[in-house]
Amino acid sequence: MTWKFDNNFPIYIQIANTIKLQIVTEQLKPGNKLPTVRDLAEIAGVNPNTVQRALSDLESEGFVYSVRTTGRFVTDNLKLIQQTRVSLAKDKLESFVTNMLNLGFKQEELVQQLENYLKGE
Repeated sequence: MTWKFDNNFPIYIQIANTIKLQIVTEQLKPGNKLPTVRDLAEIAGVNPNTVQRALSDLESEGFVYSVRTTGRFVTDNLKLIQQTRVSLAKDKLESFVTNMLNLGFKQEELVQQLENYLKGE
């Protein structure tokens, strides 16, 4: 099954972001071996060069590392993974708060709205 891509962003960035999200959500665990470039390209339905670029970016950011003749693996840098998780959460929270304020809610009402939502109300 091919992945769905947004035409407004480069595909290699979307692939890198997808893999990064899989790492921070522990779908891919530290030390896990990644599929080969060809296998990922087939899964995503893209050119292997696109996947190679995404993996190179992830490697330069420290999310994956290469072992010559063995393949690429997920980093065991738990601090990097946690920092990225927190950063992504802050981005989501910023978007949530902005949208709620645009809907006319006051800042002090946001916590109550969130609590109600979590309670299923």
